[in-house]
Amino acid sequence: MKTISLACATLALACGPAWAGTFQQTASGVTVLPDGGAAKEIRLELMADHIVHVVKVDQAGKQLTPSMMTVAQPCACAFTVKKAGNDVVLAAKSVVATVSLADGQVRFADPKGGVFLRQASESIAPVTLGGKPFVTVKQGFNHGTKDAFYGTGQHQNGQMNLNGEDVLLQQHNMDIAVPFVVSDKNYGVLWDNNGISRFGDARPYGPMKRDLRLADADGKPGALTARYYVDGKLALTRREDDLRYQYLKDVAEFWPKELGPLKSLKNVRVVWEGTLASSKPGRHKMQLYSSDYATLSIDGKQVLDVWRQGWNPWYHNFEVDFASDKPVKFHLDWKPENGMIAVTHNDPLPAPERHSLTLSSEVAEAINYYVIRATSMDGVIGGYRQLTGEQPMMPKWAFGFWQSRQRYETQQQLLDTVKQYRQRGWPLDNIVQDWFYWPENGWGSHDFDKARFPDPKGMVDEVHRQNAHIMFSIWGKFYADTDNYKELQAAGGMWTKNVENGDLDWVGPGYKNSHYDPYTQKARDIYYRQMKTKLVELGIDAWWMDNTEPDVLSNSRLEDFKQLIGPTVYGPGEVTFNTYSLAHTQGFYEHLKRDQPDKRQFILSRSGFAGVQRNAVAIWSGDTVGRWNNLYDQISAGVQASLSGLPMWTHDIGGYAQETRFQTGELGSAQENRRIDGSQAKPEDVREWQEMNLRWFQFGAFSPLFRSHGEVVKREIYNLAPEGSATRESMVDYLKLRYRLMPYIYATASDTHFNYGSIMRGLVMDFAHDDKVKDIRDQYLFGRSMLVAPVYSYGARQRSVYLPKGAAWYDWFTGARHEGGRTITVAAPETRMPLLVRAGAIVPMGPVTQYVDEKPDAPLTLKVYTGADGQFSLYEDDGVSEGYRRGEFSRIALRWDERSRTLSIGAREGQYPGMVARRTFRVHFVKPGVSSSATLDAADKEINYDGQAVSVKL
Repeated sequence: MKTISLACATLALACGPAWAGTFQQTASGVTVLPDGGAAKEIRLELMADHIVHVVKVDQAGKQLTPSMMTVAQPCACAFTVKKAGNDVVLAAKSVVATVSLADGQVRFADPKGGVFLRQASESIAPVTLGGKPFVTVKQGFNHGTKDAFYGTGQHQNGQMNLNGEDVLLQQHNMDIAVPFVVSDKNYGVLWDNNGISRFGDARPYGPMKRDLRLADADGKPGALTARYYVDGKLALTRREDDLRYQYLKDVAEFWPKELGPLKSLKNVRVVWEGTLASSKPGRHKMQLYSSDYATLSIDGKQVLDVWRQGWNPWYHNFEVDFASDKPVKFHLDWKPENGMIAVTHNDPLPAPERHSLTLSSEVAEAINYYVIRATSMDGVIGGYRQLTGEQPMMPKWAFGFWQSRQRYETQQQLLDTVKQYRQRGWPLDNIVQDWFYWPENGWGSHDFDKARFPDPKGMVDEVHRQNAHIMFSIWGKFYADTDNYKELQAAGGMWTKNVENGDLDWVGPGYKNSHYDPYTQKARDIYYRQMKTKLVELGIDAWWMDNTEPDVLSNSRLEDFKQLIGPTVYGPGEVTFNTYSLAHTQGFYEHLKRDQPDKRQFILSRSGFAGVQRNAVAIWSGDTVGRWNNLYDQISAGVQASLSGLPMWTHDIGGYAQETRFQTGELGSAQENRRIDGSQAKPEDVREWQEMNLRWFQFGAFSPLFRSHGEVVKREIYNLAPEGSATRESMVDYLKLRYRLMPYIYATASDTHFNYGSIMRGLVMDFAHDDKVKDIRDQYLFGRSMLVAPVYSYGARQRSVYLPKGAAWYDWFTGARHEGGRTITVAAPETRMPLLVRAGAIVPMGPVTQYVDEKPDAPLTLKVYTGADGQFSLYEDDGVSEGYRRGEFSRIALRWDERSRTLSIGAREGQYPGMVARRTFRVHFVKPGVSSSATLDAADKEINYDGQAVSVKL
C-alpha cells in the first residue's frame, strides 16, 4: 500500500491524484482512495469545528452538482490529518473522523475518542435515468444501537423515537420530507439528497403478495376473498391477490366492470377476508394506504379505524407479528365514495439493522451527508441551520390568531369576518384569503373575479385600517389558456406534460393545467414579475404558497407523476422530487426582499425541505381531517418538524376536511361532501364536532402558529359554537390566554433566530437524561417552561401526563406541585387542557389585546414559579422590520434565585426605534396551591422599570 507524504498532502492541488489505499490532505479536509469498498473515493471536509461533510463517489474525481439544501462553505478551521495504522484520521476541535484505507468505512468520535457514529452498511449501485448515469445509495450507521432518533420532517403516523421505525421521505399533501436526523446523544446526520429517500428500511414497501402467502376465506391459497356490496346487497364475490386501488388509474383499470363505475354507485362497501402467512417470523412492518372509511382487523383485533377525504389518501402504519408459516386472519372493510386503498408490506430486517440510523435514496450522484456533533440537541439543530440557513425572525403579528376558511367567496365575507372579531372584542391578527378569488377559468392569471372582489386594494386597506393583516393564497399552478402560462412556456419555464396528456382539474368543467418549473432564475423572475403588480403591490402582508409538493395531478401512479414534475436543469423529475418548495419559496422570497428590503417577510408553505426555513417559511400539516386520531397525529407531527430544524409549524384547527355527518348549519365552499339534501346533522354528531374543535383549538393555542382553517363547516368561533355555550367560552378563553402569553411566546420565537431554538419542543430536548420521555408522542414543551398535554379522545375528562424527571411541575389550573419522574392523572374537563409549568420558570405575560401590539406600553406580569432557580430573557423589537438584523432589539435578563428568594431584573441591553423605555413590571410569585389561571392579573410587587437593574425579594 502506498501513502502520500503529509508534505505533499498539504499541497493537495499541486500533488495530483492519489493512488488506491492512499489519502491526500486538502485545504479543508482529506481525500481518501481506499483499497476496497463500495466507494472509489471518499472526501471529508470540515464545515465547522463540529461538522464534517462526507462525500463517497463511485468514480474517483467525480464532480457533484452544487447542493440545493446547504448554503455553508467549508470553514477555515484548525485540523490535523494523520495516518494511524490502516486508517486516516481527520481531527478537529470538536469532532474526529476516521476513514479505513482498506474499505472506506468511516466512524466519528469526540476528541477524547468516544465513538458516537460508526458506519455499518453501505451500497452504491448504478442506475440510468433520462439517459444520464446516476446511482442508488444507502448508508447505515450504529447497527444495534439504543440511541433515539428524531426528525425526518413532518409525518402523519404518530411516531416519535424513530429507532426501529421506517419513514418514507416523499413529499405529499400531508407529509413533509426533511432528510435530517438528530439523536438524543447529541449528534445528527443531514442527508444531502433531493429525491425520494428513506429512513430505516431501504427496501420500498410492496404489495402483500410480493412477500406473503395469501389465502381466501375458504383457505384456498393465492388470493383473498373480496366481496363487493352495493346498497347493502352483495353484488360480487371474487378472489383478488392484491388490493389494487392505490391510484386513480388503478381504480379505473381494476374496479369490477360488471358493477359499473365507482362514482355512479351508492352505499358501496368492499370487504377483503382471508389469511396471511410468512416463512420469516418476527414483527412485519405494514401500511394501509387509504381514503374514505376503512377498518382493518388482524386475527380478530381491530388495528385501524380511519377516514380520510376521498381525494387525499395516505399511509397508516401498523405491525403484524408472524410466527413461521402460521396464518393470521385478515379482514379489511372499506366504504368508498371516490377513494383509494392498498396494503403494503416489508419482511423484517435483521435486528441490528432494524435498530440503526440508516438512510437511503432512489437516485443520487453520490453518498453525500453531513455529520454534526454538539453538546445538546439544540446544538445539533443549530448545526443543521448553520449548514442550510438561519431561521429569520417572523413578524410578531404572525404569532397572534389567524382566522381562515376554505374559502371567503367574496371580499365582503372576508371584511365581515374581521369586523365580527373586532366588534366582539376577540383578538385577531391575520385574516386569510384562500384560493379561487380569481375568475373560474383564470387560475394563474392573478386576476380577481370582479363580481366577487370588486376592490382588492380597498379590501386590503380596510383590513389594515382595522389593525389586522392579510395573507393571500398563491400557487405554482397555471391554466394553459392564461397569458402567464404561455409566457412561462415560451421561456421554458413550464412543465407541459400534464397539459399534453389532456388531464383536467376539478374546477367547473375541468381545465388543462400544470405547474411552473422554479429551478431556473429566469422562470423565478417571470413568476414574480407576473404577480408583482396584480398582487404584491396591493400591500398584502404574507403569502400562502399552497400545493408546493407540488401535486400536479392528484393520485397519479408514482412512475407517471415523476414525468409531470420534470425535466429540470438537474435532470428527470425524480432527481429533484422533494425540493419544489425550496426552489419555489426561494425565488419569491428573494424578490420580496429586493423590493421590500426592510419588511419582515412571511411565507406559509404546504411542503418543506431542508433549508426552507431560510426563506422565511412556516409549514403546516396539509389537508388533514377532523378525526380524533388525526388530532393525535398532529402532536408528534409538530414536534418532529421542530426536531427537523423547522420551528415555524401550524395545523388546521379542527382538521381541513370532515365527515359528512359533521356538516351542519350554514356551510362554506367545498368541492365535495356538501350536505345538499337539506338534512341536519344528528345532535350527537354536532356535539362531537364541537368538542373536537374545542380540543383542537386548545392545542392550537399552544402551537407555534395559531391558525383556524378548514373546508365546508365555517371555522369562525361564532360559527363553530353557539353564544353562551361552554365551547365558545373556552375557545375565547384560550384565544385570550394566547395573547396574554405573547411576551413569553415572542421571546421564545426570538430564540429560533438568535439561539437555534424551537418553540414546540420534544420532551427529550430538555430531558434527554430521562429515558421515559424518549418515545412520548402526545406531550411536548411550549418553550422551555410549559408542559402541554392535549386531549385527543372524545369524551375524555382526564388524562395521564408524564412529568419529566429532574424538575418539579405546577398545575396551571390548580397550583398543585408535583415532583418529576412520575405519571399523574390530570383533570381535563371539556373546557380545560392539561398544562403544567416547570418550577423555576419565569413567564412574562401581558394584557388581553385585540392585536399583538395594541398596548405596547402596558404593564407586564412576571410570573415566577418558585421552588428552583430559573431564568428567562425578555426579548423585544419593533416586530415588523429587519432592524433586528442590525442589532435593533432589546433584552432584559430575568433570574430567580431560590436560595435568596430574589428575582433579579437585569439592566436592559440594546434598544430599537419606538422602544418603550419605561414600563411597569408586576411580579407574582407562584407557590404551591396557587392557581395560575385564577391569578392572571395578580401581583405581589409592582416595579417601575427604567432600564436599570433591580431586584425583588419574595
